[in-house]
Amino acid sequence: MNEEPVVVFSAQGTVEETQVRSFLAAHGIPTVTHGEALRKTHGLTLDGLGQVQIIVAAEDAAEAQRLLEAAERGDLRIYD
Repeated sequence: MNEEPVVVFSAQGTVEETQVRSFLAAHGIPTVTHGEALRKTHGLTLDGLGQVQIIVAAEDAAEAQRLLEAAERGDLRIYD
């Protein structure tokens, strides 16, 4: 049985979307997006306009959430 994809992050605008999607891709988690078209046509990111949902496959959702939470806490570092 195929499970529904899961929204793991709601980004405000293209910059945040790109950062989060790149971060997840670097950890082997493919993403798709669903969001307000105004963010691309007019560059609006005000008060929910420009919001985009980052979606992953159900089987990747727990790992994506774990990674995003670790990043939010500052647990991830780039070492020399």
